[in-house]
Parts: sequence; C-alpha cells; structure tokens
Amino acid sequence: TSRAVTIAEAFCHILFRIISEILTRMLEEQCLFPLPEPQDLFQASQMKFEDFQKDLRKLKKDLKACEVEAGKVYQVSSKEHMQPFKENMEQFISQAKIDQEAEENSLTETHKCFLETTAYFFMKPKLGEKEVSPNVFFSIWHEFSSDFKDFWKKENKLILQERVKEAEEVCRQKKGKSLYKIKPRHDSGIKAKISMKT
Repeated sequence: TSRAVTIAEAFCHILFRIISEILTRMLEEQCLFPLPEPQDLFQASQMKFEDFQKDLRKLKKDLKACEVEAGKVYQVSSKEHMQPFKENMEQFISQAKIDQEAEENSLTETHKCFLETTAYFFMKPKLGEKEVSPNVFFSIWHEFSSDFKDFWKKENKLILQERVKEAEEVCRQKKGKSLYKIKPRHDSGIKAKISMKT
C-alpha cells in the first residue's frame, strides 16, 4: 500500500504541475493589460505638436528646394540624357507632395482630436498657455497607468494563487481515492521455483 500511495502522490504532483502551467498560460493569455502601457504614455507626454509642425514645414521647404534643383538639372541636360531622370524625379516629387500633404492633414486631425479629448476631461491650460500640452495630459495618465498596472499584477497573482489552491485541493481529493490498485508482488520466476523445491 505504501507503493500505491507513492504512485498516487507522484500522479498528483505531475497533475498539479500540469494544471499550474495551464492555469498560468490561461491567465497570461486572458488577462492582457487593458490600458496603454505606462512607457507608451510617457513617450506621448514627451511629444510637442509644435515640433511636428516645424518638421513638416522644413520637409515642405526641402521638397521645394529639391524641385528647384531638379528643374536646374533639366535645363542644363540634353534631351537624350534627360530620361529616365526627369520622369523618375517628377514621379518622386509628385508622390512626396501627396505624402507631405497627407501628413499635414493627419497632424491637424490628431491635434484636433487631442484638444477634444482634453476638453472631454475638463482639462484647462496652464496660465499663459493657450491649450493643454501633451506633457500635462499624458503625465497624469502615465501615473494612473503605472499605479493601475501594479495593482493589476498583484490582483492577477492572487487570482492565480486561488486557482492553484483549487487545483491542489482536487489533487488531495484524488490522492485519497487512489486510481490504481497495486497487488502485492508474488515471485513467479525460476528463482521462486527453486526456492519452493528447497
């Protein structure tokens, strides 16, 4: 019977480990952090709309300079050496203008959505500023998200511990009801036959 207990214990130990691994995977897969990551919010707090607008103005100016330089090359090049350079440059400049305009529109729309969001949360600009900055807005959310993530991790750990305890209890119950019955070993080989004759 002691061997039956040992096998039952081993079985329960293996079952417990398998259940623990499954529960851990389930918990990790099902419990994704529901808020933006704190580091993403921190990075958002560092951006400035003015910097993006400045960069887009510089790109527009550089694109205009590129177009002027390409025009100078067209003027000094002979017709036979003009292609495919002219065709490729015109295609490049045309696509660059489309992309640059799309980026400007996207920035304008993003800025508008940001201002609407700050108004939704009743945020007021600091004295001397005309609007709420991303730094002020996202810094608050960064702190909230960091604190929430700490509590969220602790709560998930508690849930996992509860599930592990439930699995342990199932193992203890199974241990009491042994699934295997092991009969005592009877010698039946040559050695047993020789010892029976003597």
